[in-house]
Amino acid sequence: MKAADMQDAAAIVTGGASGLGNASARALAAAGFKVAIFDVNGEAGAAKAAEIGGTFHQVDITSEESVLAGFEAARAVNGQERILVHCAQVSKNAKSIRFDKATGGYKRFPTEDFAVATYGILVASYRIASIAALGMASAEPLEDGERGCIVLTSSAAAQDGQVGQIAYGSAKSGVNGLVLPMARDLMDIGIRVNAIMPGIFSTPPMLGVRDKVPEIFANLEKSVPFPKRLGKPDEFASLVMELVRNGYFNGQVIRLDGAIRMPPR
Repeated sequence: MKAADMQDAAAIVTGGASGLGNASARALAAAGFKVAIFDVNGEAGAAKAAEIGGTFHQVDITSEESVLAGFEAARAVNGQERILVHCAQVSKNAKSIRFDKATGGYKRFPTEDFAVATYGILVASYRIASIAALGMASAEPLEDGERGCIVLTSSAAAQDGQVGQIAYGSAKSGVNGLVLPMARDLMDIGIRVNAIMPGIFSTPPMLGVRDKVPEIFANLEKSVPFPKRLGKPDEFASLVMELVRNGYFNGQVIRLDGAIRMPPR
């Protein structure tokens, strides 16, 4: 998408109140997009949106009704979005089978908890992306007939799922599997679909580890081949912007991880 097309065009970022989503929202706003932030955290979301001159809409990505209302409200203010960046997620994690000290036997990760990750990551990704695509389909085509760009957030865990990541890793691999067929579904409409697989990034949960258990944080940094540090949210946002600008990126799932390949634990 050319720089001229970015001016006053609309973008929606889920999970935009913090971390990777907030960095993406800031980068899009700096490029001239009218940004709407979707997040379940009302106070932080409203504050972050105000900082970039955007709008905030309190949205629960696990609720179809909430998501539809968010899109309707954002479009009423900014018009039809050309860009969707989906960073929000809901998940639960545990080992498939683990030893339970209380009973002295083994305990299974409940199917219902596994379904939380499936619904909060994979199903939510489809929900958000397909609702955005339906709106983009009616937009006027730009260069090469492009109508919009969708960027989903997967994870290095989709390929390197660790102990205790049975739900998270499989749901993120599902996001990877969603990208190409959706890109092909939307090819005649002119909507591109890509995903980023971040490694270990300095998001609020990781910064919490740094503050509480600095030695664990230091070991995480050492585990990255190069550079020996966690990723910066701005680096994720930089890749988001390249996917937006470069119209030949389509149907791709890209690792952004400092060459890390996560071990079992």
